[in-house]
Amino acid sequence: MSEQDQSLLTVVAQLANHFDEYSIPYTIDGCAGLALLGVDISCVDAIDVLIQWDLLQTAHTRFRQYNPSAIESGRGTAEFSFFFRSVMVRIHCAFNTVIVTDPDRVAITFEKRALWVRSIEAYRSDNTLPDAWQTAIGVRLQSMQSSMNAQNRVAWTHSAYAAWTSRYGTPREAAERIHKDPAGRLLPFGVYLGELRGRRVINLLGSHGSKAVAMAVLGASVTVVDISSENARYASELAEAAGVAINYIVADVLHLPQEHRSQDYDAVVMELGILHYFIDLAPLARVVSDVLKSGGRLVLHDFHPVSTKLITSKGHKHKVTGNYFSSALEETDVAYTKYVEQESHKVRLRKWTLGEIVTAFAHAGLRVVLLHEEPNHKIDDIGIPKTFTLVAEKL
Repeated sequence: MSEQDQSLLTVVAQLANHFDEYSIPYTIDGCAGLALLGVDISCVDAIDVLIQWDLLQTAHTRFRQYNPSAIESGRGTAEFSFFFRSVMVRIHCAFNTVIVTDPDRVAITFEKRALWVRSIEAYRSDNTLPDAWQTAIGVRLQSMQSSMNAQNRVAWTHSAYAAWTSRYGTPREAAERIHKDPAGRLLPFGVYLGELRGRRVINLLGSHGSKAVAMAVLGASVTVVDISSENARYASELAEAAGVAINYIVADVLHLPQEHRSQDYDAVVMELGILHYFIDLAPLARVVSDVLKSGGRLVLHDFHPVSTKLITSKGHKHKVTGNYFSSALEETDVAYTKYVEQESHKVRLRKWTLGEIVTAFAHAGLRVVLLHEEPNHKIDDIGIPKTFTLVAEKL
């Protein structure tokens, strides 16, 4: 970021102090908002601010010392402007909307204080932005994903092998159970895979390999891609104990080697707790499309967003404690923590809505065949969806 841009953002922070003082909800928009989000973009000397619509007149009065322009109204909008610290400020509003409940409004920290800005996802989906801005946003998302992957890789390569041994037993013990009922290990999504014998399947983020080994026992040629060498160790020993072969690639799925993007896999399988490791689902959806042959099928089985984003359950009591539309990154204990008595390691997650998930894969050239929402079978959780299965085919 140039000194000029840094100076502009300092002015933004000073301006935000006034909105806080006047109790006027606001969202920094435009180029300044992108710069605050860490997007490498050179801003013009202007700041765009969206404020609560029924406080526009109040804001105009509060900023009278800066000689604001007259309020101009359009179809559903109104705005005025003034110079603040020699920088043009454009204040605008959208009638009959509520700023503080806007899902595209997020808090970031700048110079040790919170500022409210438009979310990077909102910019990403804005087709009116210049191509240069969209390119810069893409670069920023890639950087954020790389940073998140680095943290998550450390967590998943710490004690995962010990955790899976604690949870499932030794690889030999786990293999014996898989052999007794391999199809049962694929419930409830296995029915959408059809006959597996002779089919090529790639299991993205396949973790400890239980599903991959079950599919191999049923006759599939299975490749697993996962970021954790500890997961690979358990999965490889599990496959050996089960008397089958799997190809396990330890890699970031978004950087899958080109030779594996061969467009000749019959199916992609992804299941339980994997989508939240991605800041942007579009690159993942492109990988899925790349590896599938024409007519190949994605079978995605994951936790339902209502349960992961919205509802907190304890016994028979349920509370709406989350924000279904939040795009914030969350930090939490790595999933296997409860199976090992060691120091907890943190992972960073981005939880998605069902609409965002379906849209991402549809935009990657996959035809959605089925979306099945599965209920929670605990007596106290009746009526609350627990998981979902998305089935989509490459056109």
